[in-house]
Amino acid sequence: MIEFFLNGSPQALEQIDPNLSILEWLRTKKRLTGTKEGCASGDCGACTVSIGVLDDDETRLRYESVNGCIALIGSLHGKHLVTVDALKEEAPVHPVQKAMIECHGAQCGFCTPGFIMSLFTLHTERYGDPERLKKPPSDHEILEALAGNLCRCTGYRPIVEAGRQACVESWSPSDAGAPLSGPQSHRAGPEWLQHPEMLTALKTINEQAAGLNDQTRRSDAPSTLEELRTLKADFPEARLIAGGTDLVLEITQQLKDLEHLIQLDRVTELQHHETGDGELYLGAGMTYRQLNALLPEYWPHFRPMLDRLGSLQIRNRGTLGGNIGNASPIGDMPPALIALGAEVELDSVDGVRTLPLEDFFLNYKQTALAPHEFVRGVRVPLPQSDEHLLLYKISKRLDDDISAVLGAFWIKLNDGQVEDCRLAFGGMAAIPKRAAATEKALRGQPWNQATIEAAVAALSQDFQPLSDVRASASYRLQVAGNLLQRALLETATATPTPSTYPLTVTDYA
Repeated sequence: MIEFFLNGSPQALEQIDPNLSILEWLRTKKRLTGTKEGCASGDCGACTVSIGVLDDDETRLRYESVNGCIALIGSLHGKHLVTVDALKEEAPVHPVQKAMIECHGAQCGFCTPGFIMSLFTLHTERYGDPERLKKPPSDHEILEALAGNLCRCTGYRPIVEAGRQACVESWSPSDAGAPLSGPQSHRAGPEWLQHPEMLTALKTINEQAAGLNDQTRRSDAPSTLEELRTLKADFPEARLIAGGTDLVLEITQQLKDLEHLIQLDRVTELQHHETGDGELYLGAGMTYRQLNALLPEYWPHFRPMLDRLGSLQIRNRGTLGGNIGNASPIGDMPPALIALGAEVELDSVDGVRTLPLEDFFLNYKQTALAPHEFVRGVRVPLPQSDEHLLLYKISKRLDDDISAVLGAFWIKLNDGQVEDCRLAFGGMAAIPKRAAATEKALRGQPWNQATIEAAVAALSQDFQPLSDVRASASYRLQVAGNLLQRALLETATATPTPSTYPLTVTDYA
């Protein structure tokens, strides 16, 4: 059984298909049709909902925007699901609704619920910080919140303006002590979103076991590493799911039935990070958003790369372990970590084993992971003063897009020469792969134009990329070489800083 709150009302589910998405459950089981289905792949944002998760100290709920179409119902245990339907009975209307009306932010209206929930989540986040409400949100805040929402009527300007207006308005009604639901409640107001009664209940729920089944399909939600090890040993064919931003596409796009799922988001040991002995440890359960709050402190180039990894809805759910375990040749994190010389930890009832991340990937969608093992975390050497990490993502659009090529370059310079380097690429082979011949052309050579030209010539020895809908083989090779040229330009005269210039497929053609 799983328990959670929906728009302030407690819910308990047991005999239900664990393959059911939040979106489908809302529309078919609860008849809450405000949340729309557009793409069923997490691309358009029409299905956006807001989910409240207990913070580490369990004193507040932290609300995040999520794509309801690719988040499964089992992921709601111990959380508060808020949909656009919760706002319909407001008096006065929520500041986001008010601003969307006054700024003429709705046209056909199909995408509008998703836009409202993305801005509602941003407003809720800002409301917790009175200083942020004193000034309009930055363009980056607005565009980040909305990047995962598509308007088919091209109404972005008034929607952006609505977000800017709404996010400086506080919420006036006070509902402290009011019931969670019913005519006396101020639905979706700040006190309602942090209602003491709900917080207390969610704390209790999170201490309970969780799981779903419908006789033919099953979902388990372990809360400790030991429980996870046992489950994976007993059911090696079960599919592990954390954020589900890729796995759930097998259900929504390929129409598969996943018979046994093991939910990972309750295993808190997978979500921690720490530094020590010259390395940074990253738990496999850390989300992209959590990584974006941490990694740029050590390697600034992670900021623009992670800002472009999916949308905010995706970054709130997708995890490091999922990006690695999925073994996609166009995953964004593996090339960067390979360039840094990272090692991956694989856990099981047999213990923990560690291997270089580059050795984890064997062939297309094939890894060194045994059936009873799972990715526990990654160990990354901390940076030294003479090292540079440069990350470049090339895609057809700036936001919410998959890489055509991703170049990750770790370079150690000594008195103007390349003492050592690791160059890793995504989108150039069946796996995330280092460019061995290109690295050989660089090591021990002056860091100058002639050396770069020799390295670019060596790229064809390392890669014979495919042509597909994202880019041709010749384009990929040319862009990979151009990115090496860019690395030289950024490091030749000063310590490299991450470029804010959007890199798209037209920039290096």
